Amino acid sequence: MSEEQKEIQIYESRRFEKSVSKLTQSRLKIVEDEIDKIIEDPEIGDLKKGDLLYLRVHEFRMGDQQMLLGYSWLDAKIEIYLLHLGTH
Repeated sequence: MSEEQKEIQIYESRRFEKSVSKLTQSRLKIVEDEIDKIIEDPEIGDLKKGDLLYLRVHEFRMGDQQMLLGYSWLDAKIEIYLLHLGTH
């Protein structure tokens, strides 16, 4: 696959943007690092079941809190949709 074919489009839901806007710079950096991990391996998150089959959830720690980052991955279009960021 050539470099231009590997480019992944990232889209942020309004809910995700709102959650991220409340973070401090140091916490935002942690979230950005976790997003980079998702970009490197979009199947890193756990696939949900049932009606939420389109959704993957990536768990990570931010300080002493367990965080969940919900996203969906469309391999055919090479797109990642960041849906929500919240605590466990």
